[in-house]
Amino acid sequence: MIPAWMSTAASVGMAVGPPLVYADQAYSIVRKKDSTGFSRDVCAILLLANITRCFFWLGSRFETALLLQSIFMIFAQLALLYICIKYRPHTSPENIGASSRPFSFWQWPTYTQYIEFLAGFILCQAILFLIFGRSQPFVFILGMVALGVESTLPIPQMISAPCMGSDCQRCLAG
Repeated sequence: MIPAWMSTAASVGMAVGPPLVYADQAYSIVRKKDSTGFSRDVCAILLLANITRCFFWLGSRFETALLLQSIFMIFAQLALLYICIKYRPHTSPENIGASSRPFSFWQWPTYTQYIEFLAGFILCQAILFLIFGRSQPFVFILGMVALGVESTLPIPQMISAPCMGSDCQRCLAG
């Protein structure tokens, strides 16, 4: 039998641990005063996945520690996003108007624009949840979307990572 204090400690660790991982990244960016090397797309993925997971929780209750983890992760990613925007390089695509993304998605010049997008995203999910929230297939799809989005987490860092050797295809092609 597991003692109650041990179960509580595990739940606290599960809720607080993953968001704290990004504290070191934030500290490093603030210390260097440069967010080069960290993709803000990581923040996008984690924000969208965790917001969706919170709506999934409304339809299919899972462990409270995991809900708290999602809430803490949302706040951690909002803070990290703010730091990344504050310390982005002057030559970043949004500063020179050279974004290649449609509507400059997630490369906006101000933090307010990110918050406006997220508010619209939450509003759309809330409306969909109010309409379809009693439908088990919809709730299941919410859970799958949250997991699917979060599973793409390594992609932005892989794309923005510098070449690390002479056998790197980007190095050989360039």
